[in-house]
Amino acid sequence: MWQVYILRCADGTLYTGSTNDVEKRLAAHNAGRGAKYTRARRPCALVYVEEAVDKGAALRREAAIKRLTRTQKLRLIGPIA
Repeated sequence: MWQVYILRCADGTLYTGSTNDVEKRLAAHNAGRGAKYTRARRPCALVYVEEAVDKGAALRREAAIKRLTRTQKLRLIGPIA
């Protein structure tokens, strides 16, 4: 099963990605082996996960989320404790 996820980086920015193992991917981001964007913004916290039926659907949804404004992304994520 593929997932689309959003991370909140240490500087408060949001990063969107997709993977078939979100916990492993989060660990990679926080170890500096993830995306170049997150390497300088560690640690990152997982704030949103959405299931996708396959890789293609996950990539399309990731692209759609990346086109959202920050306000729209925060609305999607919902309240964070």
